[in-house]
Amino acid sequence: MPELTNYERYLQEQMKIPEVKEAYDALEPEFTIMQAMIDARRESGLSQQELARRTGITQADISKIENGNANPSIKTLKRLANGLGRKLIIQFTPVGA
Repeated sequence: MPELTNYERYLQEQMKIPEVKEAYDALEPEFTIMQAMIDARRESGLSQQELARRTGITQADISKIENGNANPSIKTLKRLANGLGRKLIIQFTPVGA
């Protein structure tokens, strides 16, 4: 098992505090979208600028989405997925799954 980074150790400690865990869990969907977009863009070998050219979404707006400073619509997420050669899938899963 790989050694934990300082951040991972810090996060583990913070997750023991109920209020912190509750706030973190509430933001999990946003974190998941941000990370999925970053991962897909990097796996595709695209810069934010290239993705902007492919989608017509400004590089600044792509940066805001990846940094969690924007709340993209489903339409925008579909455009991004298309520009990445991906398909957007949204699921509702049981709590605790």
